Amino acid sequence: MFSVLEPRKILHYPGLVNWPTIGTLLGLMILTKGVEQSGWLHRAGRNVIARVSNQRQLALFLVCGSALLAMLLTNDIVLFVAVPLTLSLAEFADLPLRRLVIFEALAVNAGAMLTPIGNPQNIFLWRLAGVHFGQFVWHMLPPFIIAMACLLLLTAWAFPAAAIHVEHRGPAQTVQRPLLLTSALLYIPFLVLADLQLTAAALILVVATFLIGFPRLLRRIDWPLLVVFVLMFIDLGRLAEYPVLAHVNLAERGPLYLAGALSSQVISNVPAAILLSHYSHDWGTIAWAVDVGGFGLFIASLANLIALRLGRQRGMLLAFHAWALPFFLVVGALVWLWLNFH
Repeated sequence: MFSVLEPRKILHYPGLVNWPTIGTLLGLMILTKGVEQSGWLHRAGRNVIARVSNQRQLALFLVCGSALLAMLLTNDIVLFVAVPLTLSLAEFADLPLRRLVIFEALAVNAGAMLTPIGNPQNIFLWRLAGVHFGQFVWHMLPPFIIAMACLLLLTAWAFPAAAIHVEHRGPAQTVQRPLLLTSALLYIPFLVLADLQLTAAALILVVATFLIGFPRLLRRIDWPLLVVFVLMFIDLGRLAEYPVLAHVNLAERGPLYLAGALSSQVISNVPAAILLSHYSHDWGTIAWAVDVGGFGLFIASLANLIALRLGRQRGMLLAFHAWALPFFLVVGALVWLWLNFH
């Protein structure tokens, strides 16, 4: 619509895109795809699950494991591993599958809050703020602790200590060690270069290595998803030229936090972060707001959509909101209180 109404501004579209964010996201997508395709996560998960004895232990393991991996592999990527793994486990054990997938979605959103590479909006705000990795983590520690504490308590309450009866076990996936080692060894230098604002060098290192060693893997990258993020920058950059939030006092942290958390429920948290960045330079409050905003409605986070898509079960949408909406309200209120009284 913007392009039709004002075609002359199409030439300015590339300037609206935060290319360091896109470069960082692409590098992480390649590395995490390497870890995913190596088969290591699948085998490790099955080995651990073989040692749990009841549903509560399994749920806590999946929640903690998903949250931990989301800090390092981004929340969307983790679900492409965790949800299929959970579905495969349900083939040889009687499990509350729908509830497990819902809690995995909550877990990856909670875990991803902590690090600048945990989710796309954090990557964007990290590149925008220009702060170091550790500084970002330290700033995000309070909302992360609040969300994880609430999630662990809810998980322990929601899943009974009922025994898991395993009937049979399918063959474990073969681990591709060269692919796993390459992805793992490139991870640290990539993050160091990105932290030093050398995103182009970091991306060239990763792309060149995979072009030489594993060219087929680059075809499996979700390129349309990357295009979607580019279009988000363009669309929301144009939208910010209009006074859509002119009547909201975004100079104060309270209104800015509420604007981010609530707008995420309508347009998803990545677009909300991009939009608010045009109105405020307080990246810290925006990060708290849109990360908390990832809970709640299913459209609030891309991770929610992925979980619902992969774990298709009858009544999934209704069940998701029965857990996610109260969780959003409780965590959102606690983080708001912390923000205003510390």
